[in-house]
Amino acid sequence: MHPEFVQIEAKYTSKTEIYLRKEAYQSFVRMHKAAAEAGIQLTIISATRSFSYQKSIWENKWDRPKYMGWKKIDVAKDILKYSSMPGSSRHHWGTDIDLNSLDNAWFDSARGKKMYDWMCENAAKYGFKQVYTSKENGRQGYNEEKWHWSYMPIAAPMLDAYNKQIKSAEIADFKGSTLADSLQIIQKYVNGIE
Repeated sequence: MHPEFVQIEAKYTSKTEIYLRKEAYQSFVRMHKAAAEAGIQLTIISATRSFSYQKSIWENKWDRPKYMGWKKIDVAKDILKYSSMPGSSRHHWGTDIDLNSLDNAWFDSARGKKMYDWMCENAAKYGFKQVYTSKENGRQGYNEEKWHWSYMPIAAPMLDAYNKQIKSAEIADFKGSTLADSLQIIQKYVNGIE
């Protein structure tokens, strides 16, 4: 309902009632048009997430039977390979999108590789950047996510503001939240970008 956000039109997404900040959305629409002209299909499969939505993602994973008998810290580390603790997700900002698939292997397929290569070559022209890249360069935090693109003209100042205002003790009110500090969620995950 915030005036800086807009609902994503159905032709750009596989979901219903998802939102982005207006500026990020307008830039995505331009990028989508250029990609389509190059024969590339871009489909937003996730965008802005509220705390409660991120909490449902996190807690659904937390309660998986596969974690029975695991230490809580190990459960959190496993989930953190690809999912943020509520309160620490860039998706909260309305600047980040997931495109086409949530499986890195898809981006190795012919269609996926073509899309990913196009994004690597062109996304910056529209303000977008893949922030969770390979960890080969020493980056910490989440594993590589070839699908996750951040609109940097807004996301960069949002990260600065986040670092000035949020402390790990404020990342709370969900299963496993007491581990945020010991896992260095802000240092390694929120700031674990390229």
